[in-house]
Amino acid sequence: MAKHRIDSVSVASVYPHYIAKAEKKGRTRAEVDEIIRWLTGYSQKALDDQLAKQTSFEDFFAQAPRMNPLRLLVTGVICGVRVEEIQESTMREIRYLDKLVDELARGKAMAKILRG
Repeated sequence: MAKHRIDSVSVASVYPHYIAKAEKKGRTRAEVDEIIRWLTGYSQKALDDQLAKQTSFEDFFAQAPRMNPLRLLVTGVICGVRVEEIQESTMREIRYLDKLVDELARGKAMAKILRG
């Protein structure tokens, strides 16, 4: 039996969890989308298209128009692992996204989340 890998999971399957986490803390879907667009360079339409196509995380990040260089400023622990120490590139990108959504849910100002 093949080992289940997170990078082969579709972004669309995890996206509702990002939204729920944000909304539970009074934040919005629009803010989650803004974070994803900031991180990847996708337009809103392109993001919606990727979600509709059930694109895997691996392909989602590989096809991103422009990964934001400021994402390297995202540091800290998510799921018990230091983001900046993750060696596997797709997993590191996933954890950057997780960390940004976590910061949103914790009430951090959008300008700080987007490293502005």
